[in-house]
Amino acid sequence: MASEAETNPSIPTESALVDGSALAGRALAAAGASHMFGVVGIPVTAVATRAVAAGVRFIAFHNEQSAGYAASAYGYLTGRPGVLLTVSGPGCVHGLAGLSNAWVNTWPMVMISGSCDQADFGKGDFQELDQIAAVKPFVKLALKATSISEIPRLVQTAFATACAGRPGGCYIDLPADVLHQTISETEASSLLSEAANPIPPQVPDIDITEVDKAVSLIRHAARPLIVFGKGAAYARAEGAVKKFVETTGIPFLPTPMGKGLLPDTHELAATAARSLAIGKCDVALVVGARLNWLLHFGEPPRWSQDVKFILVDISKEEIELRKPHVGLVGDAKRVLDLINREIKDDPFCLGRTHPWVEAISKKAKDNVVKMDAQLAKEVVPFNFLTPMKIIRDAISAQGSPAPILVSEGANTMDVGRAVLVQSEPRTRLDAGTWGTMGVGLGYCIAAAIAEPNRLVVAVEGDSGFGFSAMEVETLVRYQLPVVVIVFNNGGVYGGDRRTPEEITGPHKDDPAPTSFVPGAAYHTLMEAFGGKGYRVSTPDELKSALSESFSARKPAVINLVIDPYAGAESGRLQHKN
Repeated sequence: MASEAETNPSIPTESALVDGSALAGRALAAAGASHMFGVVGIPVTAVATRAVAAGVRFIAFHNEQSAGYAASAYGYLTGRPGVLLTVSGPGCVHGLAGLSNAWVNTWPMVMISGSCDQADFGKGDFQELDQIAAVKPFVKLALKATSISEIPRLVQTAFATACAGRPGGCYIDLPADVLHQTISETEASSLLSEAANPIPPQVPDIDITEVDKAVSLIRHAARPLIVFGKGAAYARAEGAVKKFVETTGIPFLPTPMGKGLLPDTHELAATAARSLAIGKCDVALVVGARLNWLLHFGEPPRWSQDVKFILVDISKEEIELRKPHVGLVGDAKRVLDLINREIKDDPFCLGRTHPWVEAISKKAKDNVVKMDAQLAKEVVPFNFLTPMKIIRDAISAQGSPAPILVSEGANTMDVGRAVLVQSEPRTRLDAGTWGTMGVGLGYCIAAAIAEPNRLVVAVEGDSGFGFSAMEVETLVRYQLPVVVIVFNNGGVYGGDRRTPEEITGPHKDDPAPTSFVPGAAYHTLMEAFGGKGYRVSTPDELKSALSESFSARKPAVINLVIDPYAGAESGRLQHKN
């Protein structure tokens, strides 16, 4: 009787030969990769097909930039490295967008690129590039396989390194000649087995004396504040954050992607009183957030001259850079668990009548009332606020699991951050630490793949949408539950905003640098591939489109036409333009 291996060609026999592409696919599966994003071509097409055969789902994109953004966001959402596969040379360069995005946002990612034959490097080979040198500024580790036998070990090393300590990107270079090399099935199995048990990274002990100092500082503060960011979200610290806030009664301020660790509607949320909170607090516990431009560098005049910072960060280097009053190196959840344990032994709580809590609460309520008054006005032609309120209500009506919101654009993202409500962790993806435009469709696809039970809703400016608009075909091909809402105001910031004095020179009759084609029919792009498109310009049309598309949970684009003069140039960063 024939063995199963002899009758089933997908099961390798001991005498079978395994090439580099097949070994790479199996190594990815062995390292825990369940998904891979990318664009195939010379010399990596077989890597994708062999990985699929090994159980890795391959999501094929039109553009390596979008695929890279997807891989970076997937790493954030899952806590496992997102994998990007690219061709050599220009494909690798295109992939740097996603790799650098993972580096800046500190998300785990592994980028794998094919490269030219080693023997032909330096001769001007097809798509030749020193890819190791190209990626080095943006990775924790760059590795090159010089023979087939190295592939399993390099894959395991890259995956482990991407997640160790402060997460980030790693790179693996697979030359074409290595992918064509072969070994026996026996040797392949042995190499995979040997690589399967990498040495786990050392996790540094958290300094308990520093935890004691931090708790003492918080306990004796007159106006304490906790700030948490996407690092806390990545660490799955929502339970520890909730326990800390509700035990101590301390107001909290999330960074944009930290929103949802606690609901935006929580009574201790200080988002609507942000200027007061950061300007007057005397002790700030900052968890999983960096004191960069998003937090005004922790410096006056936005922050008090005398504020004492307690920084919780996985990176010792980050704490050494910022020089806080107290620095706690460690995973956000682990550190907060220790802080909570210390507080439990001698509990304290500010209480609702505490002057600081009352001040934050009053300011937040006053600002919410002012915003609600603006949102109550039904403005047509649409400004940003009227449709944003309708979108907010439609998203909130979905309940739990809450949809994942993807937001990019200048005014669209800024207004959305103030209006749209996050109630669950890791349900907001935006331009992030680097302010990256073009992430939208890649993030949408990553979110739909990582969280298949959630609806994904993108709220984008027409400029942001344009970076990756062709990936709507990818949404349709994989039938992903993604609804893309495009705020169409005819350009970057909104059409032609030049003064008469600025319209001069030999090319004055050209469209403005900020202008797009007026009335662009973005919804028809989705329809071209078999998805659903809507053009809306009134509240009733928008409500109907949202109701129908959210219920269908199928790929859709809502072309939301707004006043081209709504909003402001550069959004809230006008001073930098």
